Order: sequence, then C-alpha cells, then structure tokens
Amino acid sequence: MRSSRQPVNLVVLCLAAITALFFIFPLTGLIFRTPWSSMGSVITSKTSTDALRLSLIASLSTTALALCFGFPLAWLLARGRFPGKTLLRGLCTLPMVLPPVVGGIALLLAYGRRGLIGEPLNHAFGISLPFSLPGVIVAEAFVAMPFFVITLESGLRSMNTKLEDAARSLGASRWTVFRRVTLPLIWPSLAAGGVLTWSRALGEFGATITFAGNLPGVTQTAPLAIYVSQSSNMLPEAIGLSLVLVLVSLTVMIVTRDRSST
Repeated sequence: MRSSRQPVNLVVLCLAAITALFFIFPLTGLIFRTPWSSMGSVITSKTSTDALRLSLIASLSTTALALCFGFPLAWLLARGRFPGKTLLRGLCTLPMVLPPVVGGIALLLAYGRRGLIGEPLNHAFGISLPFSLPGVIVAEAFVAMPFFVITLESGLRSMNTKLEDAARSLGASRWTVFRRVTLPLIWPSLAAGGVLTWSRALGEFGATITFAGNLPGVTQTAPLAIYVSQSSNMLPEAIGLSLVLVLVSLTVMIVTRDRSST
C-alpha cells in the first residue's frame, strides 16, 4: 500500500518553522527568566495561593456552566430552525471578538447594582454580583462560553445524522440515541470546547477587573495578580505565577487532546 505522506515543500517548512519559533521564543524567555531559587516561596505565598485558588474555582465553574447551558444553546443553533437564528448566533458569539473591557462594561450595565437585571435582583433577593466571586464567574462565562458554543455547534453540524436515524428506526429511545450514538460522535468537539472554555476563562483579565474588581482573596485571579506584581515592579512573582499558568494550561491541553483523539 502506497504511503500517503508527501515531501514537504522547503518554503512551507521554513515558514512553518518561523511561525513555530514565534510562539516558542516567548515561552522560552519565560523559562529562562524564572527565579527558580525563590520559586517555592513565590508560589506558596498567600497572594499566589489565593489567586490560583480563585482562578481554578472560577474557570472550572465557568466550564461547568458551559456544559449545562452552552450545550442546549449549541444544540438549538445546530439543529433548530427558527427566524432570527443567524442574529442569535451572532449575538451569542459576539463576546469572542469584543474587547474584554467592553464586555465588562456591558456586564456592569446589565448585572451591576444599578443594571438592567442587577438592580431588580438586588432589590428582590439581595443578590449583588460585582466585586464578588460569582461576579468573576459571570465575567469569565460571558467571554469564554461562546468558544464552547461555537465549537460544539460545529461538531453537531458535521456529524453523520444518518446514524441517529438508523438507531431510531431500530427502536432506540431518544436518550439511548443520544447516549450511545450522538455523544460518542461529538465527544471530540465537546472536549475541545470544554478545554477552550476553561483556558479562556483561566486567562480572562479585562472583563473580570472591570466587572468584579481586583480584590485580593475575593476577586483577584491569577492574571490580575500577575498584572499587579508586574505593575509594582515585583517581576519574580509575576514570572512565577505566569509559569504556573503556562504549565497547567499546557498539561491540560495535551492530555485532553490525546484522549479525545484516541
């Protein structure tokens, strides 16, 4: 059997190498400038541990919200037929291209204490989202969930629906078709969307600081702590936290990709 591999064009190889180095050099610089001798004290400081804890809580909560609420929206956009679907898709994925600060201001006008939804919530139930951990989660979900929706919608659109029809014709229930046919087929898209959502939420900065503030131990996530350390000329702390985020994100992406591709 003839191999499907083809020789790589030299121009393509050179351009690909330049592009790869463009991404590798900043990470290499981060590793070389890491204060390895004081790395332990930097990571175990209260500011760092609080920021990392809040980042993990908020990013994982955002991913869970995407699974619960983004999944039905992606299903509706992929399978539903109704007027205005294109407009709805555009509005729901708009935060992907909006400047994060604009998203934060929009969140304040909607869910702030005097916002369109926030003021009635505050008066009726005493719920105030700004400057709180739930506010961080809301900000991260606003900017990160569209990545899950658009990735899963693409997976649902590209899957072979004839397999679902065949399962239903053999007497399988809707739940059985979903669990035994649909879910395995869209699993790569589901995993990719979850990882994209989590990683985008983990690195979120602009909407978070605008809507939830930068309160240490309350709303100060790792990216905000890195910004404060860098602004305060505490470069070792900023580099140390940055390296932790890089290693965690890289590990999760590699493991998830390997499992979803098998």
